[in-house]
Amino acid sequence: MKLEEHAQRIVEDARKTAATLESFLTENAPLIADLAAETVARIREGGKVIVFGNGGSAADAQHLAAEFVGRFLKERDPLPAIALTTNTSSLTAIGNDYGYKDIFARQLKAFAGPDDVVIGISTSGNSPNVVLALEKAREVECYTVGLTGEGGGRMEGLCDTLFAVKTPFTPRVQECHISLIHAFCDCVERLWVESLEE
Repeated sequence: MKLEEHAQRIVEDARKTAATLESFLTENAPLIADLAAETVARIREGGKVIVFGNGGSAADAQHLAAEFVGRFLKERDPLPAIALTTNTSSLTAIGNDYGYKDIFARQLKAFAGPDDVVIGISTSGNSPNVVLALEKAREVECYTVGLTGEGGGRMEGLCDTLFAVKTPFTPRVQECHISLIHAFCDCVERLWVESLEE
């Protein structure tokens, strides 16, 4: 197959993604709004957002945290959010001493409290370190959220709110996840700013 033909197939896949994304966001709009309200309420009580994932999902986790601490669209005070993927000394020390599956759970044990919103991102829903961290978050009575792909994997039973993209194809799942993250950040920011103006 010529590279140009392959590129055309990628474009066709992108068209399919647009359709998947539209139905995914439409279907989950009420959940996004509810999660935004839950998140703002918990931040007001002293809670924070803790988010984590591997590879591309780690990048999404850091992106989400940056939108909270910086800003999304509106000028406002920073909102508390941390990505557990950014401290390489912690990641490598925990991975070396305890194992890679513990890199997020051990940090959660250190940082998480019952007012926190904990967001795990795994396209398969089965990443051992994400699953273990969500289990730890539930022990601490955090509000747990999962971003995953078709079926939800092992994360399904561990999340108070689960967003599962209905495709098994990792790139399409990740493309939907970043749009979901933007929608979530937008709703949180709007609700936060509007509540201050009342």
